[in-house]
Amino acid sequence: MAMSIVSLKFSVFLAAVFALYFAVPIKYRWTVLLAASWVFYWINSGWLTAVLVLDIGITFFFGRWIGRIYEKGEAEISNDALTKKEKKAAKARIKNRGKHVMTAGILLNLAMLLVLKYSNFFASSANSVLGKFGAGFQLPMLNLLLPLGISFYTLQAIAYLTDIYRQKIKADTSFFKFALFMSFFPQIIQGPIPRYHQLAGQLAEGHTFDYDRFTRGIQLILWGMMKKLIIADRLAIPVAELFDNYGKYHGMVLFFAAALYGIQVYTDFSGGMDIARGISQAVGVNLELNFRQPYFSTSVEDFWRRWHITLGSWMKDYVFYPLSLSKTFVAIGKKSRKVLGQFIGKRLPSFLAMFIVYFLVGFWHGPSWKYIAYGLWNGIFIVAGILLTDVYGRIRSALRIRDDAFSWKVFQMCRTFVIISLGRFFSRADGFRAALTMMRRMLVSWQSPAFLLDGTMAKLGLSSANWMLILVSLLVLLIVGILHERGIEIRNGIAAQPLIFRWALYLSAIVILLIFGMYGPEYDSASFIYGKF
Repeated sequence: MAMSIVSLKFSVFLAAVFALYFAVPIKYRWTVLLAASWVFYWINSGWLTAVLVLDIGITFFFGRWIGRIYEKGEAEISNDALTKKEKKAAKARIKNRGKHVMTAGILLNLAMLLVLKYSNFFASSANSVLGKFGAGFQLPMLNLLLPLGISFYTLQAIAYLTDIYRQKIKADTSFFKFALFMSFFPQIIQGPIPRYHQLAGQLAEGHTFDYDRFTRGIQLILWGMMKKLIIADRLAIPVAELFDNYGKYHGMVLFFAAALYGIQVYTDFSGGMDIARGISQAVGVNLELNFRQPYFSTSVEDFWRRWHITLGSWMKDYVFYPLSLSKTFVAIGKKSRKVLGQFIGKRLPSFLAMFIVYFLVGFWHGPSWKYIAYGLWNGIFIVAGILLTDVYGRIRSALRIRDDAFSWKVFQMCRTFVIISLGRFFSRADGFRAALTMMRRMLVSWQSPAFLLDGTMAKLGLSSANWMLILVSLLVLLIVGILHERGIEIRNGIAAQPLIFRWALYLSAIVILLIFGMYGPEYDSASFIYGKF
């Protein structure tokens, strides 16, 4: 019964939502989005919708609780009879109460996520340790279903409670408007991860129909569907063959598998983001940009500033800074300077916080050691890049390489692509050991790139016509990326064209999707990769 956002069923559903949204009075339009979000969630998750409603209720309740603490606190502090010292003590006491309530709300949210998504991971890891010590019992494995988007809306809830505690926002007083923020259907599947102050107001206020804005939203939807259905779902076929049967391949073929998977993930994930942003823009809501040409990155650190931007921003604001600026980490920095010197000691707190961030990034992706390895792989290269900045500078100086030289930029992008692609072994392989085995087979038995011509490509499940279509599509994607990197907004150029040309373009895109899109029964497509997270 599930309904993918690139299915024919969803297209009909979306058309009905658009029609109803602009038909009702503007002050009630948010209720259309709320009803659509819960219908969409019910179709895809059934009774697991109760978990989402419970999570919304918990977060709303604790947010209001923190808000009431501060409201009462303000009345107490405004008492002129109090001395400055007493007011200061009252502020600290109120802040401490808010912190305790925030912590309780966050722990409840995390408990739901950990039980539903990670209980079997913890149990299997514990059983492995117990087995080594000869224990006579094993922890049971639970067959729990995972609610749609729980990894995403849990981060929304944590950010919401934290921002109320930090007094950056006020607690929402409307349960149903808050529920819309937590369950907005275009982004609940795989993000982006919005902040309350960015999204809640836009959803609640209602928007009039704007032809230009609506058609720009449709453009994004079509562009995202082309990425997903023409490129990502085609690449899924050879990627599955190479990763599921890696024992038959070695050398360059396995690196080719990792590189292909990186492109598949990008077109799948960014395609989903384009669709979500397009749907939202059509009704007047602007979602945060989640990708900014990540494969033009010149370092791994730069890559993560461009890839899944809202996750990186969340980790920075709610994990990295609180850790690196905490009293414990500051004390570690002071002590380490005496032992390790100024250069390392000064940076150690931020490095430790960064490793924790990328450990969590990996763990957030899934309950498996391979995902943790994936996160740490990226963290190691980021820290190494920072530590070796001066060394790289001296090497460039000795070789007389200019920082702004085009050839140097290309080298940096290629180097980053290789590092990121190698990390994909961890995120796509069946497990941690399988990822290491694939890496070893890639390095020990290096196969010539001649595999491209010896018939191997034809054995990967796609015809030469399909490979040619992928190459042409990637070329279009590259050209668009270059234009965006140079600050050229293609949609502005389309908007400046005559009406006939624009609609000819839209209809051509629809025809291309219908002809070249990869569909299953009833024009249904493969599920989104990040929908599993």
